[in-house]
Amino acid sequence: MRTDQRAAPRFDLPEVDAFTRPYWDAAAEGRLLIRRCGACGAAHHYPREFCPRCWSEDVTWERASGRATLYTWSVVHRNDLPPFGSRVPYVAAVVDLAEGPRMMTEIVDCEEGALRIGMPLEVTFRDAGEAGEAGEGVSFAVFRAAASRVPSSRPAAPE
Repeated sequence: MRTDQRAAPRFDLPEVDAFTRPYWDAAAEGRLLIRRCGACGAAHHYPREFCPRCWSEDVTWERASGRATLYTWSVVHRNDLPPFGSRVPYVAAVVDLAEGPRMMTEIVDCEEGALRIGMPLEVTFRDAGEAGEAGEGVSFAVFRAAASRVPSSRPAAPE
């Protein structure tokens, strides 16, 4: 890249602040965090400073299991915003976390034809930037088919 050119703006980077820093720090370490309400027990995602069910401010961070099921998805074939254009096609999805909340995410390492509502998924993380680029140190939770629960496409051996 020439020094007189500016890097293209990124439309996928979060604004990390004091409240969300624990979430992004955990993601960089390969851990998914959710929030849980101490008053009603409900878990929620995206991180908020209050419970969206009972409005209590008695909420804390909790490590999620990383297990989820596919609720719905869409294959994105065109997106002109950087850096999405270089990733198309990609699978934008909503998953149900094992702890209860729904989460918007991306499905990776899975053929479009293999996607099924209710299929088991597991979290993995994608780094947002390379060393020296905008986004360095930020990782995003994405999901892939759960390795231990992926059905084989081969027929069962006869008994």
